Amino acid sequence: MLTPVLGASGCGLSAELDRESNPGRTPKPSPSLAVVPPTPAPALTPAPALTPAPEASRSSPLSLPEPSSTVLDQQAEGCPTSGLRFAADQGDAAMGLRAMGLDVTNCGDEPAKLNGYPAVTVLDASGDPFPGVRTVEGTDQVSMAPEDPGPRPLTLAPGESAHAALYWRMNNTSGVYLRVAPKKGDDTVTVKPPYPLDIGPENILGTTAWQPAPAR
Repeated sequence: MLTPVLGASGCGLSAELDRESNPGRTPKPSPSLAVVPPTPAPALTPAPALTPAPEASRSSPLSLPEPSSTVLDQQAEGCPTSGLRFAADQGDAAMGLRAMGLDVTNCGDEPAKLNGYPAVTVLDASGDPFPGVRTVEGTDQVSMAPEDPGPRPLTLAPGESAHAALYWRMNNTSGVYLRVAPKKGDDTVTVKPPYPLDIGPENILGTTAWQPAPAR
């Protein structure tokens, strides 16, 4: 009966192959490792200096129209001969609806009577009206605009003010000036609001009736 002898001496296959290739068990010299000096890192080349862009190319993402110096701005005129001074506020915006307050102040020496709606025309930067912007009394034709309280007779003593609100839906051409009057048929003055109205070229501007100005 033959007894298997693989692994009996405690040697594996690699030891057996070594025994066959070196029956005399001559010690093998250990290979010497060559020391390779490290390769120096290449010198860093400084990046070229960035050349600043010319000022003319640094334009704002939002290009607002420049007002014309030939358009009369009522704010610099003091109290007009009518005794009424108009001013527009900074406006407000939400979900495409735009709103702007319009105030009229009795800057004269006599009481001033108001009853109804302001007459308002939106002008471009050159002082020309937008042919496609239509002003209406009330806010029914402006989506999401608050309800118009309706007209009421007012008497403004010297120094007192009345307030009306303007509403429109956002569009892509800005109006820069407002040509305003206490009511249709009265003498007009030109007012430049603090910010343009993004109302043109075609839109509806709804106005509320004159109301006593809120206390400040």
